[in-house]
Amino acid sequence: MRKLLLVALVLAPVLSFAQGFQVNLEGQKQIGMGHTGTGILQDGASVFFNPGAVAMLPENYIQAGISPLFFKSDFNPAGTSVQDHTANKIATPFTFYAAWGPKASFWKLGLAVYTPFGGLTDWGNNWQGKYVLESLDLKAIYIQPTLSIKLADFLSIGGGFVYNRGSVDLTQAIPLANSSGQPGQAELKGSGKGYGWNAGIYIKTESGVTVGITHRSQVNTTINNGNAIFNVPASLQTSFPQPNTFTSTIPLPATNSIGFGFYPCSKWTLALDLNLVSWDVYKTLSFDYKSNTLALQDTHSARNYKDAISLRGGAQYKCHDNLALRFGGGYASTAVQDGYVTPEAPDANRVYVTGGLGYTVAKHLDLDLSFEYEHLMQRTQTNFESQLSGTFKTNVYIPGISLSYHW
Repeated sequence: MRKLLLVALVLAPVLSFAQGFQVNLEGQKQIGMGHTGTGILQDGASVFFNPGAVAMLPENYIQAGISPLFFKSDFNPAGTSVQDHTANKIATPFTFYAAWGPKASFWKLGLAVYTPFGGLTDWGNNWQGKYVLESLDLKAIYIQPTLSIKLADFLSIGGGFVYNRGSVDLTQAIPLANSSGQPGQAELKGSGKGYGWNAGIYIKTESGVTVGITHRSQVNTTINNGNAIFNVPASLQTSFPQPNTFTSTIPLPATNSIGFGFYPCSKWTLALDLNLVSWDVYKTLSFDYKSNTLALQDTHSARNYKDAISLRGGAQYKCHDNLALRFGGGYASTAVQDGYVTPEAPDANRVYVTGGLGYTVAKHLDLDLSFEYEHLMQRTQTNFESQLSGTFKTNVYIPGISLSYHW
């Protein structure tokens, strides 16, 4: 029983790090247009969306943005009318971009700092699944220097190096009551790092359509010396040695994208993106503890994820020289197969709609606003590891704002 408990416990934070909050909030213009950006050229966020396009930017950019994320999930335990809810907490994914090169040069340098994974989930300490999860605070920051080169007026390429730094803090109840009848509690805290790269090609066709193709590599993220803290009855403390640490390596999957930009007139920009996320590399989670006991053994657990796709579309209408309206939407399939859904971020196939506007506040200074509503399909599951059984219903609300200075 104790060994199974620890398996469920240690899986939780890493599942969320790798899958649950792949937030994709890397640019307000692009969010407003349904998260499209591979095949169009908008601003400094091209350092993320397509490093090959950066050399084609007509100006240099410095910009920063934030997208507060409101995650709302309900759980109905099987065979009951109970409704458990996540608490009202706000995650804050952010972006910073810089793109610079001499005027009329064939090259540009870029720098991106962004949060592709992160969020807050808090189910409280009295819900049906408290022995699986109480709360999770997850942060991940990617830093990406980039070089982009224009080979011709119609063709440019680029690539970047990625350094990933993340942290996690998770709490979970343990079904080992103390003398007053209160369950024990476990907390996992740790930080990790990983390395990767990305590359892109940007093409202007004779018909006026623009095309982008990108690859973002797999990033193997390693958590070293994560702290495992247990509050258990004194009689069981030897089974949960303190202090204790764990090590684990998790593959964050590669993503391949192709995007198209269409320009029916000077006021309209239309975009379409298709993404393939190679989740099939995520077969097993393994954890190595510095101190083992009969109750606390190193664990190896099958995940057996599958590849996932997303289809995104969007449009921008230039109402005036200093005002643009944007809208879009898309669909994304889940990588999580039946039996592996967890409450850290109960994943399912999802649809979303977005909107936004851009306004030129002053010469060289742009303000961009966006909003996204995301709906995950209702999913009824029994988890193989924890046996938590019931129905998840989840919606996500994400406003966003950014400022861009260009010259």
